[in-house]
Amino acid sequence: MRAIWKGAVSFGLVSIGVKLYSATEEKDIRFHQVHREDGGRIRYKRTCSVCGEEVTYDDIAKGYDIGGGEMVILTDEDFADLPLTSSRAIDVLEFVPAEQVDPILYNKAYFLEPEGAATKPYVLLRDALIDSERVAIVKVALRQREQLATLRVREGVLLLNTMLWPDEIRTPDFGFLDEDLKVRPPELAMASSLIDSMTGEFEPDVFTDDYRAALQEVIDAKVEGREVVQPEEVEEAPAAAVDLMAALKASVERAKAARGEQPAGGGGGGGEPTPISSARSAQKAAEKKAAKAPAKKTAAKKTAEKRAAEPAKKTATKKTAAKKAEPAKKTAARKTAPRKSA
Repeated sequence: MRAIWKGAVSFGLVSIGVKLYSATEEKDIRFHQVHREDGGRIRYKRTCSVCGEEVTYDDIAKGYDIGGGEMVILTDEDFADLPLTSSRAIDVLEFVPAEQVDPILYNKAYFLEPEGAATKPYVLLRDALIDSERVAIVKVALRQREQLATLRVREGVLLLNTMLWPDEIRTPDFGFLDEDLKVRPPELAMASSLIDSMTGEFEPDVFTDDYRAALQEVIDAKVEGREVVQPEEVEEAPAAAVDLMAALKASVERAKAARGEQPAGGGGGGGEPTPISSARSAQKAAEKKAAKAPAKKTAAKKTAEKRAAEPAKKTATKKTAAKKAEPAKKTAARKTAPRKSA
């Protein structure tokens, strides 16, 4: 690593010489703008909008637009006269509990290395911070700008975190904050249960930048002249309406299953439940129930009609039987009646 700044930590009457190093580095894959036809790099010239001449860095100054087309020009001499008392010092202002510093204020991180004979006071400050469970609030000037920062310990090294000023933090202004939305206690309890089931220890090493890895694979394939074939991922479309409680319950069961715990209801079969599959199962059950209801009504209607038609059928049968028996009666009567003599 290369030191980007040298100065001293001013801790009361103690001065600790230190070197400053960037604690982080971006791993983003960077690209150049090139001409599509021949791959030539695209260059930009710094030209003046007034005279049209190309300008070198030595002739460039900083200008502040005050409106109305007027510009105030500031030179390096103007910046040199600014009252940056901490230009080569990290001034410790106070010590506070770490939890009192809102993480949104943190900006960039730098490692501090003791320089020369400053190792012992450096270690003394480091151990004192660990023992007191505090962070130091400091002021430091970096790149011609005074910044608020914290000093804390990470892996045995003092870490400087520059911070944004309070007036650089925006206030959220969203419409839903004024709405009177009520969360039901069962929903809150189920959400808390989901959080409990997904609680673990934060291990940043287990997370990876999948996009960067895939992009690097594309670049490597281009270099080697081979084709990259990515498997198609089939994304399941969510149901139109998902019941919140059903989704929360299914999420809890899925989280427990992922941890190897037996989900509520036990038993095997069928894979892990998801909010979408649970909602779909509920929807299918509702549709099945709705489909059964008309069928039952139709069957009941047919049964009622059958029962209503039963007496009529019996009556008709009796009448038919009686009608058929009528000729037989007449025949029998004729046979019974005595014949007249000649």
